[in-house]
Amino acid sequence: MKLSIIIVNYNVAQLLRKCLLSIQEYVKDIEYEVIVMDNASTDPSWKDLIPEFPAVRFMSSETNGGFSKANNQAIKKAEGEYVLLLNPDTEFEGRYMQDLLDFADSDPDFGCLGIQMHDAKGHFLPESKRSVPDMFNSFEKLFTNLKKNNSKSYYRNDIEKDEIAEVEVVTGAFLLIRKNVYESIGGLDEAYFMYGEDIDLCYTLLRKGYKNYYYGKALLLHHKGESTIKDGVYLKRFYGAMQIFIDKYYKEEKPLQYSFLKAGLKLRHQIEKIKLK
Repeated sequence: MKLSIIIVNYNVAQLLRKCLLSIQEYVKDIEYEVIVMDNASTDPSWKDLIPEFPAVRFMSSETNGGFSKANNQAIKKAEGEYVLLLNPDTEFEGRYMQDLLDFADSDPDFGCLGIQMHDAKGHFLPESKRSVPDMFNSFEKLFTNLKKNNSKSYYRNDIEKDEIAEVEVVTGAFLLIRKNVYESIGGLDEAYFMYGEDIDLCYTLLRKGYKNYYYGKALLLHHKGESTIKDGVYLKRFYGAMQIFIDKYYKEEKPLQYSFLKAGLKLRHQIEKIKLK
């Protein structure tokens, strides 16, 4: 089997249905499977999709151990040469999957690949192509609004949105990787409950000598954040994920950057909490 599409669902059954329909429509002429892992949704309506999509392998977890853990559990059951991590609130918009697999096959140092995402209003999502967080681009991300310049910043604004280019970080909403490579680097780090795990995975690939790519000629609709309530729990998980990342990679190796980033994250977290009040 060439491809295993892995979808972790949490309380977005209607969006998941649209996602599965888009796969049926656009993923053609490839031997593939779809595995849906429900991550202890409080809304049981995802079960209504089981008879509608008999070819999909549905799994469920009794507890929500986070996005990383759910993906790792599902991938253990995957049979494909490649795995595609795919958010349930996304929809394919073209028959490009074979092109992506051919592109990946052509590079023995292939790490992972992401594509061009946009929201329901057609706005390009800049997290489609990113840099690894460092002292400078993190300051830009946390405290300024320089997203529209053409510099090599946190968001790779030096790369056109329809380009194909090597990048450092792509998003876990659509992330293609060889299964054996995924397993060799330990999969997604389960220290991350939600957010940051895709940055960590991409950075791990780079440190192992692999190349990560942005494939801007393929389009994906992402109904961003539909399963996420922007509250104090969200803020704690989001900024906590960034803290895990800098603790893991910067605390010992780059102590000056670590101190700066830790202070910046703490300040920005406090600002966002005040905004919620």
